[in-house]
Amino acid sequence: MLNKPYDFTSTQAVGKVRWLFSAAKAGHAGTLDPLATGILPIALGEATKAVPQVQDGTKIYRFSIVWGSATTTDDREGEVIATSDVRPDRAALEAVLPRFTGLIMQRPPIFSALKIDGERAYDLARAGETVELAERPIEIDTLVLLEHGAEQSVLEVTCGKGTYVRSLARDIAEVLGTRGHVGSLHRAAVGPFSDEDAVTLEELEAAEAGEARDALLAPTSAGLVDLPEIRLDASQASAVGNGNPVLLTGAAAPAQLDECWVSFKGKVVATGSVEFGQFQPRRVFH
Repeated sequence: MLNKPYDFTSTQAVGKVRWLFSAAKAGHAGTLDPLATGILPIALGEATKAVPQVQDGTKIYRFSIVWGSATTTDDREGEVIATSDVRPDRAALEAVLPRFTGLIMQRPPIFSALKIDGERAYDLARAGETVELAERPIEIDTLVLLEHGAEQSVLEVTCGKGTYVRSLARDIAEVLGTRGHVGSLHRAAVGPFSDEDAVTLEELEAAEAGEARDALLAPTSAGLVDLPEIRLDASQASAVGNGNPVLLTGAAAPAQLDECWVSFKGKVVATGSVEFGQFQPRRVFH
């Protein structure tokens, strides 16, 4: 679990980690903007098959809203496109936060990786084209104010997949009758992983290649702990390993599960579902 440094793209981070571990395959669970820091789950080899489960997990962000100016990118990297002299007080800010919790509609930033007719929105925006993105539903569990000042405030949000913190900062400011953009952004958690689990690139580089560096890796199962686990016997594990469904036995065997994973002797065998007491593998780990 990498603590991505500032001014480093997610793609650069994955490439660096892949090189350090000489991995044939690598991927990450949820892009972080270059100016953002924090949790970037990176999977190597077969563990990349667990990326969808981690990517769908709940996320926690700490971010600052800089009051008084809106930018093209909704963060401090962009050009200022509007200003306001209005500075909200603490009471006004706390009063509007409930409007941004629960299931809400959000318009993504035009500088985002979303595709329009096959083109990335940020590529179209950089080319000077008009970009229009439709609002879409997102889920915000909690939104709390940590610090408040005349020029900027710090908040923490717990949210689901697809939430854009830059849009959240922009919209909160507009509701308060002013303008605002993200000044700093840190992702403190993704699914089962948090700051306490993270290692830095410096720590990875300092560790000797081999066992010492490998010891900084989490097992594949760490990315699946939010899902039910079913333990298989040797014959079941062999069948699932070949991509075949198996009937689950025993009094505690589930009859129906939309998503779960199966293991043998502590190792991940596959992710999948249970239908009528039978495990159906979707992704098999070798």
